[in-house]
Amino acid sequence: MDDALDAVFKALADPTRRRILDLLKPGPKTTGQLCGAFAELSRFAVMKHLGILADAGLVLVRREGRQRFNYLNTVPIRQVYERWMGPYAELWSSSLLRLKDHVERDLHRDDNDGK
Repeated sequence: MDDALDAVFKALADPTRRRILDLLKPGPKTTGQLCGAFAELSRFAVMKHLGILADAGLVLVRREGRQRFNYLNTVPIRQVYERWMGPYAELWSSSLLRLKDHVERDLHRDDNDGK
């Protein structure tokens, strides 16, 4: 599982690949359409990025004749969230609640001391 997550993190680490995923959010795009969105990159460079995304399972490819349709697969992102983000979000939430309780106790104590 960690090797698969490593591949997802590697894929998500690059801004071009994140942009490709954003472009795929509304629906599938052909490789040609994606290449057209990156005028600053060669077709080879875009295809290399797509390959890394596909290896990480973030992009699924369906061939139809000479065209390749690229689909966003959000399952690996969900796995990253469940493994890493969720537990840390819970940690932060509980820490913030403890801090809130501590501050409120101090405020309440100060109010009582001032009476």
